[in-house]
Amino acid sequence: MVAKLDGKVAVITGASSGIGEATAEALAAEGASVVVAARREDRLSGLVERINGNGGKALSVAADVTDEGQAHELVRRAKSEFGRVDILVNNAGVMQLSAVEKGLSDEWRRMFDVNVLGLLYATDAAVQVMKEQGSGHLVNISSVAGRRSRATTGVYSGTKFAVNAISEALRQELLEDNIRVTIVEPGAVATELATHITDEDAKENLSGLLSLDILQAEDIANAIAYCVTQPERVSVNEILIRPTQQPN
Repeated sequence: MVAKLDGKVAVITGASSGIGEATAEALAAEGASVVVAARREDRLSGLVERINGNGGKALSVAADVTDEGQAHELVRRAKSEFGRVDILVNNAGVMQLSAVEKGLSDEWRRMFDVNVLGLLYATDAAVQVMKEQGSGHLVNISSVAGRRSRATTGVYSGTKFAVNAISEALRQELLEDNIRVTIVEPGAVATELATHITDEDAKENLSGLLSLDILQAEDIANAIAYCVTQPERVSVNEILIRPTQQPN
């Protein structure tokens, strides 16, 4: 039985752990050649070894997507190594929750740099390749926080509202280029994101949610695999995934 992504090439940012790591394994299992990117290249080596050891094809690239040149070079490297770029999963992200009044402006800038500008830089490069080859799929990892803002999530939610807005504009702009766009909006997931939070009040606000039976990275990876393995006539624009016990 032919794998659904046989001959396809996927680039995944933020792949050194969590959703990015799980997505790389899920897409490789479907036959895709995967290019995994993160700042911590040492964290990517085990992932690449596992995928290649299981008969897949994986390449790691050290890249900080907040640097436009590095984001573009990531896409160029993928095309150079594998000849095309069919899927870009914009997964790199940070979540540094705090009340706006606390004025943690360095954290505000970091979130917008990674979650919004990093996504745009990688997307800009990938779209050019996808247009040339006549097809492609952009998958942007948003959040349930991109639908509703709460106390201490204001700036983070702002970045994810931006991801949703950018994604919908891209969907409309790229219709004639046969490039699909999907946003995936997870609720609480067991990843490293919560460890980025420095504000103790925000940590306390989040603790109740994280005590539930929350999602695993593989749950989100499976949703991404579903989206990108649909026939070209099918464009899954949005998937919202919450843990069963998460109230909102």
